[in-house]
Amino acid sequence: MTTPETPSDGKVGADPKAEADGKLERLQANVDKIEDLSQRMIKALGARDPVNPALGGPDPALWTEAATSYWQTWMQDPAKMWEHQVRYWGDAVKTYYEAQQALAKGQLKAPDDPGPKDRRFSNPLWQTHPYFNYIKRQYLTAADAMNAAVADLDHLDATEKTRLRYFTSQIADMMAPTNFLGTNPDALEKAVETEGASLLKGLENLVSDIEANRGELLVRLADETAFEVGGNIATTPGQVVYRNRMMELIQFTPTTEKVHATPIVIFPPWINKYYILDLKEKNSFIKWVVDQGYTLFVVSWINPDPSYADVTMDDYVKDGYLEAIDQVKAITGQKQINAIGYCIAGTTLALTLAYLKKKKDRSIKSATFFTALTDFADQGEFTPFLQDDFYHGIGDEVAEHGILRSMIMARTFSFLRSNDLIYTPAIKSYMMGEAPPAFDLLYWNGDGANLPAAMVMQYLKDLCRENTFVGEGMEILGERVHLSDVTLPVISIACETDHIAAWRSVYAGLQQFGSKDRTFVLSESGHIAGIVNPPTKVKYGHYTNEDLSGDQDAWQADADFHEGSWWPRWEAWIAPRSGKMVGARTPGDEDHPVLEAAPGSYVKIKAAAVA
Repeated sequence: MTTPETPSDGKVGADPKAEADGKLERLQANVDKIEDLSQRMIKALGARDPVNPALGGPDPALWTEAATSYWQTWMQDPAKMWEHQVRYWGDAVKTYYEAQQALAKGQLKAPDDPGPKDRRFSNPLWQTHPYFNYIKRQYLTAADAMNAAVADLDHLDATEKTRLRYFTSQIADMMAPTNFLGTNPDALEKAVETEGASLLKGLENLVSDIEANRGELLVRLADETAFEVGGNIATTPGQVVYRNRMMELIQFTPTTEKVHATPIVIFPPWINKYYILDLKEKNSFIKWVVDQGYTLFVVSWINPDPSYADVTMDDYVKDGYLEAIDQVKAITGQKQINAIGYCIAGTTLALTLAYLKKKKDRSIKSATFFTALTDFADQGEFTPFLQDDFYHGIGDEVAEHGILRSMIMARTFSFLRSNDLIYTPAIKSYMMGEAPPAFDLLYWNGDGANLPAAMVMQYLKDLCRENTFVGEGMEILGERVHLSDVTLPVISIACETDHIAAWRSVYAGLQQFGSKDRTFVLSESGHIAGIVNPPTKVKYGHYTNEDLSGDQDAWQADADFHEGSWWPRWEAWIAPRSGKMVGARTPGDEDHPVLEAAPGSYVKIKAAAVA
């Protein structure tokens, strides 16, 4: 690893020429090190296994349709289109005129009205310096004009218009002046201050990220050296008591003398790792549940390699859900258990419950869903990626590799929040040479998992695109199941600003359950922070409303707001469904010997290592 030359402390009385020569030498030394980094980058790019080109952007036909719609609108309503053009021209010329007037006064400052604020432009120079202020205002004017033009297109299918709006916004975000060194005052100031060392460190960070992702560029969001799974995250004591090709079953060590008779099993999403619910002791849902007096099991999914290409949703249900249920019942001696499903694992829990209903199997007493979609009628922010071009592109990608590689999923999720998860981290890392933060949640976010080819295509086709679970029914293990087949007591936790499982869609799905005992809780915040919301932090509140007969707006209008975490409310719901208190259970039994300590082996498998 290269070590950039940094400036030395100045001394009073130092020779100005010698000091200038020293700075020049240090700058040249930093520049010379670029050669080594360039060779590393060439080597890393040479090992690149490129993603299918169809996943790099929409089918060009979208832009053709947009152009056709634009000209149709122009022909049929020219006044509206002229209004757009004149507004843009007027704003652009006004910005130029105001900048010229400020300079004509002989003062190096921005106009009195520095223009609208945007958190990307937090450096004071964006408001006060005439050069940066002019660039910012012209950029925002052009971006607004692009978005307005798309919004007013009249002759475009609604789905295609949604896609066009998304990709237009992505282009505007990508072209922000903050993303370029010459027009980013933060990066320029840092480069001058460090005599170029920040740029060299930024290049080092860029090369390291490309090397870590086998030639693909994926911005590292967290300092990976700061965390160790089982060391300082995922540390709640427990034991792996069962293992098969799909999962490890972890039973956590009790912390109370008595526990509820009915055990709980958590099915986390297999897109990431289970320890999102066990990051640190203070925000661990897993530890909190154990401390409330429950026997808790968690499924830790395998990180699949290409040999899992033919694994389907059926395999996850059979070898994951059904097997875990049977093992938990056997270990605890209970006929029924309570189950929790998070995100895609919540969706699959609902499929499993519907299947068990068909089989007249009453193994599950109640079910809890965390941000789980069951009705996919509204594709929400994933609309751009669920149409034919991307769907077939994913099909080609997984046909070639046998899996959907984790970095493709990570990149897709990042582009849903590109300014927060791509451009801002890239600016800090590559242009300013900063190390990524030691943030446990972002570390978990980057520790993703691959997905089996067959499972991906089945999930996308049957659920995301055709919505069969609420329609004609989805076939699971030879049974056609419907959402209405789920009839046991359920509670669903959704999150107000969730961009992955929109709360309105979660609510719509819950309304179609066959259950008479249904509870819906809406937490503040998003897909992760709204769930990982411990009672010790009175940060995000939640809403409740027992009446689920109306639509989302009616539910929200009459909902009661409660300060703090929803965890105690859920515990009050699950406790009466968890049986009497019995002696605490030690992990495993004579038929389920301890295999290894939690967090086990599967959770430590890195996606890139098996891709």
